[in-house]
Amino acid sequence: MERQEGIREGEKSSHVVVLPFPIQGHINPMLQFSKRLASKGLKVTLLTTSKSMQPCASSSNINFHSLNLDEGENTKDLDEYLKLYEDVISKRLAEFMEEQLWSQNPPKVVVYDSGMPWAMGVAKKFGVLGASFFTQCWAVNAIFYHLKRGAFRVPLEEPVVSLPSMPALGLSDLPTFASDNSGAYPGLCKLVRSQFENLEEANWVFCNTYDMLEQEIIVKETTEPGQ
Repeated sequence: MERQEGIREGEKSSHVVVLPFPIQGHINPMLQFSKRLASKGLKVTLLTTSKSMQPCASSSNINFHSLNLDEGENTKDLDEYLKLYEDVISKRLAEFMEEQLWSQNPPKVVVYDSGMPWAMGVAKKFGVLGASFFTQCWAVNAIFYHLKRGAFRVPLEEPVVSLPSMPALGLSDLPTFASDNSGAYPGLCKLVRSQFENLEEANWVFCNTYDMLEQEIIVKETTEPGQ
């Protein structure tokens, strides 16, 4: 096997564990991020939590480890599934980390989907650094952040929402889970709002975005005190 560029002979590369959330639009950004890390000579282990997540030829430089949620296969209720997912996967992540502590190259960083803030607690338990990865564009993240901080309420009290560094937003401009007041999916609404619960504890924050398209809001939101 060829030696990765940037890694000296006999030198171990840093081990990064990546934990994506197994829902549409969340897996691929973190898979591509994992490939990028591996191309720089880092050892990357991507934890799969769904049987539909299988390694492919283009991901041969990434290690895959399964944390399949077998107990949830017969759970049809979405909110019940999300609760079960957190309970089971957090325990299996801890078990994996404990096993890896005794390996020749234990993990140094856990990169987790922002929708799983509890992963930061698992990382800290084992003395490992944590990085929150936001798969959605930063404008959407900013809306959820200001909603959580109480900058506006749902249902909307005014026809237009004014947020820093963004154009005026009407009800139809807001993400579904920021504007939905029907209570149809309380678990998902809680999930998207929980992304910022312990963000200040993360050692790094990554966002899947095009910086030149969202340059103003990225600079504004990432430099505001307390973020």
